[in-house]
Parts: sequence; structure tokens; C-alpha cells
Amino acid sequence: MDDPIPTTLKGLVDAETSCRRCPLYRDATQVVPGEGPRRARMLLVGEQPGDQEDRQGRPFVGPAGRVLDRALAEAGIDRQTVFVTNAVKHFKFEQRGKRRLHKKPNAHEIERCHWWLDIEKAIVRPPVIVALGATAARSLMGRPVTLAKLRGAPVAAPDGSRVVVTIHPSYLLRIRAAEDKAREYAGFLADLKLGARLLADAA
Repeated sequence: MDDPIPTTLKGLVDAETSCRRCPLYRDATQVVPGEGPRRARMLLVGEQPGDQEDRQGRPFVGPAGRVLDRALAEAGIDRQTVFVTNAVKHFKFEQRGKRRLHKKPNAHEIERCHWWLDIEKAIVRPPVIVALGATAARSLMGRPVTLAKLRGAPVAAPDGSRVVVTIHPSYLLRIRAAEDKAREYAGFLADLKLGARLLADAA
């Protein structure tokens, strides 16, 4: 990779806009860069943009984003103070009539987009990172992971940050039974509160 490495968030967005590192840019409406303060102390990493994110060009603005916003507020975390991004920056989907159905990024797409996530971490330098789902955890860890094995305790990253692994909020949207949904949401909230405690400890 001979492209210059961006050193500012604006430079990063400009570079991501012209990204051709994998074929996903061909069908997506636009790239969806991360957003948040330059010195955010918490980095939230999701899987990839969804339909609404692809249309608006911003991360977590659709249904899963509303679940995330609610949980962050209940965990005492102000979304405006965190940097929110995705492991993969373009929307991968399957056209089904007029609907665009989410498709999980493959290992090659995650690996090719990992470069951008590394730059985001280098610019923002957050002490706490929350991986929302298996794709985010895989990108951050550099290998496939099992969420159940990593949840509940922070993982130390080589750069000194602490990584909290949890489910992706979109998972909660797919649960039909109210009791199951409430239980999974409580676990999700507990993981975010763990991140909040780590932030307090790092202050």
C-alpha cells in the first residue's frame, strides 16, 4: 500500500471516500466513515453500515443505532463523546425486490478494511474500545473469535487500550420473545457499563 497514511480525521474521511481496497464500493451509495471527537476516550466498532447508514453516510443512524443510543444513555455514556465506526466502511447487501438485505462481510473484506480501523485508532487513541459483534471483534483481534468466550472481561490490546466485546445491537432487533429480548438487552447494557467503568478507571 503506497498511499499516504492520513493523520487527521478530515484527511481520513477524504481518503476513505476514494477507497477501492475491496469491491464493496461498487454497489454502495457511499462510504460511511467513523464520526466523533478527535480525542474520544471510547471507540465503538460495529460490523458495517446498514441501509440507512449507507443512504445518510453516517454510522448507527438506523434501527440498530436507536437501540445503541438507548443503551449508551442507560449506561451513562454520552454518544457525543465517543467515536463510532464500523469494521467495514461500505454497505454489503443483497437486492431483494426493492429491499436491500444485509450480507455479512467476508474475511477478505474485513482484512482489507482493517487498514482504516487501524488509522482511526492511531488518530483517536482511545483507552477503551467496544467491539459490537463478531465482525468487529475479528477485525480488532486479527482472527475469528467467539463472543461468548470474550464477553464479561476486558481484553488488553497491543496498543495499550482495553477492548470490551459484546453483541451487535442489530441482534436485539431480531429477537421476537420479549423475555429473551429483555435478557439479551440486560447483558448488552452490562457490557457497556463495563466499558464505562474502564473509562472511569483510566481517567
